Order: sequence, then structure tokens, then C-alpha cells
Amino acid sequence: MELTASEVWTRIRASAQSVLPEQTYRTWLASTEAVSLSDDTLVVSAPTKFAVEWVEDKYGQLLRDIGERELGRSLLLRFEHQGADGRLDFPEIGEDAGPDAPMDVMGAPPTTPTAREAGRPEAATALNERYTFDRYVIGGNNELASAACQRVASTPAAAYNPLFIWGGTGLGKTHLMHAVGHAILQTFPGREVAYVPSEQFTNEMIAAIQGGRTAEFRARYRRIDVLLVDDVHFIGNKEGTQEEFFHTFNALYDAHKQIVITSDRPPQDIPGLQERLVSRFEWGLVTDIQPPDLETRSAILRKKAEEDGIQIGDDVIEYVARNRRTSVRQLEGALIKLLAFSSLTRREISLEMASDALGPEQSNVLEPIMVVSPEQVRSRTAEVWGVSVEALMSKRRNRTVTIPRQVAMYLIKTNLDLPYSDIGGLFGGRDHSTVIHSVNKVEADMAADTIFRSRVRQLQEELFQR
Repeated sequence: MELTASEVWTRIRASAQSVLPEQTYRTWLASTEAVSLSDDTLVVSAPTKFAVEWVEDKYGQLLRDIGERELGRSLLLRFEHQGADGRLDFPEIGEDAGPDAPMDVMGAPPTTPTAREAGRPEAATALNERYTFDRYVIGGNNELASAACQRVASTPAAAYNPLFIWGGTGLGKTHLMHAVGHAILQTFPGREVAYVPSEQFTNEMIAAIQGGRTAEFRARYRRIDVLLVDDVHFIGNKEGTQEEFFHTFNALYDAHKQIVITSDRPPQDIPGLQERLVSRFEWGLVTDIQPPDLETRSAILRKKAEEDGIQIGDDVIEYVARNRRTSVRQLEGALIKLLAFSSLTRREISLEMASDALGPEQSNVLEPIMVVSPEQVRSRTAEVWGVSVEALMSKRRNRTVTIPRQVAMYLIKTNLDLPYSDIGGLFGGRDHSTVIHSVNKVEADMAADTIFRSRVRQLQEELFQR
């Protein structure tokens, strides 16, 4: 009697469960279902695209071998994810899936329909389907930027035009930009949205000049309704690109079209950027995204684990969140590393395994970090540098005061992980950008001056017993 697809897959899963770690099985195989069986090809659905690629890469050969053993004949196994359109379109195991294709930070391929297929101008780069507002975790570090993006998405060109978002690498600027594009297309289906990295804008402009298609290039960009320009800092010192972008900006702005721009720094700090562009970038709203605090990092990890069907304990979540402070991308990378380590070593994801996977330098991070208060750090730093706490809180800007003030800010941020705005409040109500500058300045000075670095490290060890 011929077995059904469900019966074949049930046998394969049962055999796989006996040889795989229980958590690995629960995470990757328990939620899979057989779809069809024909011509010795078994099609199985997985809950997410990330799960499809992970299972194909890590367990495809094992599962196919089990299937052939169970059936006594050759079996082609194919995992697929059923998207919103109901289509199943992922490659078979062993089929060339294009290993050099671009991947997003969680390992899933971006959606890449052509502009013509999407009904938008050829200038448009496809938006990544993972980058939507409902998948974006909001915290104190990005609250203003997120609110501004949602306002722009609901009323394009009516407020915050242009919207300029700046911040470090991997903090979610591109995610928000794509989310704006998705939301506008959903609310206003007839609008034309173009997402373009600044490097692509430059390359297309050069190609247009070389091919004598400058007029076509200009017309293509200036007829769109929403222009999303990523990493605009790359056009610094590129006079030709800035000239063209200046006129494109003016044309769109005058036509009441929405412009959203991201950069790794505020407009006035972009090297080689023309003053007239700096001025235009500041016409609307300039807002920043800072590294997430502990609570936000934990929420990001929980959301990622939930989206990708990963079972992970709160203690491991806290461990990773305390160890990966710099960016969202760093958090996601740590999560992927845990999954890989679990699969390769066939160990459950536990606190002990996380410590092994993330390296010995990450040990003891579950000890309470706030062993002293921010006020104590401020007071002790003032004492070591021979100034008063009142001086650190004053508006004085001579080196005698600014150096210990910056050191105190650096120690509070790197060891106690307080929000920048809260740290600024401890020093006479300074804004978060001043604190960011201070932290960066201390890091740079420590790298260049061994005596200064030794002095800061000695104080750090005294305060935090490291």
C-alpha cells in the first residue's frame, strides 16, 4: 500500500527525533508539515523562510538519508515556505539556490521583484519584506525616529519633509526606511516608492552620463512620490553626485514629494557635504537612533526568537542582551551563532552553552552590573581628577573639567548602560548628543594615549571590580 506524504514525513521525523537533540527537533522540525508526495519528491512546509534555509542547510542530507532508508528507494526532499500569496517557491535540496544571493541579517533572502513587476519605476529597489513596522521593536533609543516614520507613512510630504535619520551601523535605520515604504504602498497603492542606497544612485548617474542617458536618469528619479535614500554619507566629497542629488532633491521637494534619508552621522558632520545640502537636509526633522538599552535588547531577542520559531529561555535572552550592546545586528548575529553552535554540537540552548558559544570573554555577565550608582561614578571620577562634582555639572568647558566629565560619562555608559539622555541629566542637563560625543572622545583618546587609557582602566577596575 502506497504511503501518503503525511505518513512518510511522520516516519522521517520520528527517526530524526531519535538522533537529534530534543531542542533542535522542537525548534526546527516539530512545526513542519508534509504538503505532497509525487514522483519520489516529498514537499514539506516550514513556518518561516529562515527555517526553510536553515533546515535545508543543516539537516537536509540527514533527512533525505532517513527517508530513503524508510522507503527503500531514492527520495528527493524539498522544504518550502508558503508566503502570503499562497505560493511555494523555494529550491530543492541539492538544487543551486544561488549561494551568493544577498541575505538579510537573520539569514533570509530579501524579496527582489523587479521594479516593472512591482508596477514602480525602474529606479525602485525592492523593499525587504521583513522590514515592517510590526516587526520593529520600539525603545527609548528609537522612539522619536519610529514615531516620525509612522507619521510620514500616514501623511507623506505633509510633515517632516525631508526626514533625516542618523545613527550607527546596525541600529535599525534601514528597517525603518523600508517600513515607511511598505506602509505607504499599503495605504496609497498608486504611489511610486523608490528605495536607493546612495552608492547605487552614484553608480546609476555615472552609467547614465557614460551612456548619454542623463535626461532619462533625471526623469526617472524626479517623477517618483517617495524617495528613500540610504547611507547618504557616502556622497560626501563626490561633487558630481551631490550636484545631481541637489537638483533631484529640489525637484521632489517643490513637487511636495516625500524624502527620507539615512546616514551614520548628522548632516553637519558628514565630511565633504556641500553646505546647501546640509541646509536642505535640516529643513525637515533630523532625528537619531541610539544603541538599545538592556530592556530593548531583550525585547528584540524575544521577538526574533518568536518570529523564527526558536525556543530560548529568559536566562539566555538576558545573557545575550547583556553581552551584545552595540547594535541590533550584533544581537541577531549572537542568536544565529547560538543556533549554529547548538546544531553542530547537538546541545540544548542553555546558559552554559551560551557561555561556551559566545566566548570566555563573556563570562560572569549575569553578575549585577550596577554595583555602584551613577552618582558614585561621577563623584569618584571628580575626586581622581581633582575637581568638584559641581564643576562636572557646570557649564565650564576648560580641559581641567571636560576631561573628567567625559570620562565619567564614558564609565557610566559602558558599565551601567544608562540611556544617553539620563547620563546627560547627571551633568547639568546636557543633551544626548553631547554624551555620545564624550563617549566617542574618550574611546579615541584611550586608543591613542596609553597613559590615559591606563588611568581610565584603573578607575574602572576600582569602581566595578573587573
